[in-house]
Amino acid sequence: MSCSNELQFFAASATRAATVANAVIGEVQRIERRFSRYRDDSVISRINRTAGGEPLEVDEETAALLDYAASCFDHGDGCFDITSGVLRRAWNFSAGQIPGRAAIDALLPLIGWDKVEWEKPRFRLPLAGMEIDFGGIGKEYAADRAAMVCREMGVAHGFVNLGGDLCVWGPQPCGSPWLIGIRDPGQGEKILARLPIFSGGLATSGDYARCLEIDGRRYSHLLDPKSGWPVAGMRSVTVQGPSCLVAGSITTIAMLKGADGLAWLEESGLPFLAADEAGQLHSSFAFRPARSGSPANLRGS
Repeated sequence: MSCSNELQFFAASATRAATVANAVIGEVQRIERRFSRYRDDSVISRINRTAGGEPLEVDEETAALLDYAASCFDHGDGCFDITSGVLRRAWNFSAGQIPGRAAIDALLPLIGWDKVEWEKPRFRLPLAGMEIDFGGIGKEYAADRAAMVCREMGVAHGFVNLGGDLCVWGPQPCGSPWLIGIRDPGQGEKILARLPIFSGGLATSGDYARCLEIDGRRYSHLLDPKSGWPVAGMRSVTVQGPSCLVAGSITTIAMLKGADGLAWLEESGLPFLAADEAGQLHSSFAFRPARSGSPANLRGS
């Protein structure tokens, strides 16, 4: 998944641990094979190749993720849109320059979940050149599935961390929570806080991993599907939810809402830790502040 991944759990023996770990790795690899847009043989690539053509019948797992994407679009007032990945044709955050407005505007007609024709099990992208991308939900779904594999194999305590998207099942055997380090968006590898988590999902969205800084202005890699331009207002959002999938989509929507993201987080009712553009923290967590200068550990996001 093009990121650092981590699995921690308690097992009675090294042999048992290896069996569980191999099963988890196999499940994560299965999801990547099925839903990565980087693979020509994935479900996503097959769907995208049919854009402008006939509907394609999809399986139950894909249908469930499409339904979830539709729910995110509705609850996020159109901010979370899995058809917006086409904007990467204009935005290249490693190029060090801003694309021309004409290049962005030319892509906007290809964006819009409301254009999609979806009636289970048939899915259709009506315009040639349209795409869908599970980049905003795929890794989070994989984290939840990895945790499910562990639970089904009788592992009672642990967590999986896929590039900062976590799913925790059960506290440590002594009953203590896992302490998850949250990266400071303005301080690289330093951590902002440590969050005690007993179970559930934890996800972070931020503008520090990929961005452009030109003439003193910061351009986030999070793009508004309505305008095609980077959003502004929040630097980082961390949310705890009943699953990693839910936590991840809430964080992404909050970031995409920009200046309105904080109010939307408060309305969600889920625990959150957010840093705005001015560096001010907003939180509903009872978190532990990190020591000054403390480095981020592998349990961070």
